[in-house]
Amino acid sequence: MTELLGYSGGLLVPGHHVLPPLTVALVAGVLLPRALARSHWAHRTPRLALTVWTVLGLSLITSVSLAALQVPLPTASSHRLSRFTEACIVSGGADCGPLLPNGPAGVDTRVWAALVAAAAVPAVFAVAFARELLSARRLRLRHAELLRLVGSRRPELRATVLEHDTPAVYCLPGRASQVVVSSGALEVLTGQQVTAVLEHERAHIAGRHHLLVAATGAFGVIFRGLPLARLAHTEVALLLEMAADDRALRRCSRDALATALYAVASGQAPHMAFAAGGPSAVLRMRRILTPQDTYSPTPRTVFVALSAAAALTPLVLACCSVPGITG
Repeated sequence: MTELLGYSGGLLVPGHHVLPPLTVALVAGVLLPRALARSHWAHRTPRLALTVWTVLGLSLITSVSLAALQVPLPTASSHRLSRFTEACIVSGGADCGPLLPNGPAGVDTRVWAALVAAAAVPAVFAVAFARELLSARRLRLRHAELLRLVGSRRPELRATVLEHDTPAVYCLPGRASQVVVSSGALEVLTGQQVTAVLEHERAHIAGRHHLLVAATGAFGVIFRGLPLARLAHTEVALLLEMAADDRALRRCSRDALATALYAVASGQAPHMAFAAGGPSAVLRMRRILTPQDTYSPTPRTVFVALSAAAALTPLVLACCSVPGITG
């Protein structure tokens, strides 16, 4: 096995097989996020924009993981390792034996190091993602306990009413999800406006938007400093609010939602919750009240960019698996 995946002696420098994943990392982590943040179409089609941000994040994780796998290995060994991994995956582990005549102990130490380095990237992200989820869940449970003491459940609203003069509406997502509306909001909002903001909050819960927020937080921890992590922190939060607005508009009028957002714009909410108002309320009101173009060529361009980004990872895998290429 050391002949299959090992080294023939001397110092071996990684070859061209490292360039594709590094290129993908550059494009997904630096170039495309800046272009996406400056685009105008994203606010017109927030769900599509959120999909693009998600694909960029997955592409960055995959490309960094592949780069970590390829850097310690020469080109020939990386090709053999790719064929070995492919054979094991396709056969479900049944055909790994012929490639491992001496067992796992026969694999070169540097190959194991490359495999560990590649697995570490998604593993670290998974740990950071889980920590973000657990941290937010603990805060939500504490706030939910407080609401049980000072709030009152209103079945007709399917929401919890909190006695407070400031108009505010927010939701606590997760398993024990609930929508919270202040008594001040019920005093200033009409029936249609109350329905509008409640539908907005239920859109956050139904869409499981807290998962994307947690993923964005995990990216900020792991890839701090990269434009993808920095820009996604603000852009994804805004796009989630716009996506919730669009879903609420299926059951309410634009005027009702816009005026309701204006009324609750100054309302406060816990940072782990989704508030109907907040700093983005003015921008969202302008978007709701501005007629949208029925057709725009930009989404077509975005679909092309999205398809290209999704195709980069298979191209990298194919490049690293083609036999007969030496570095």
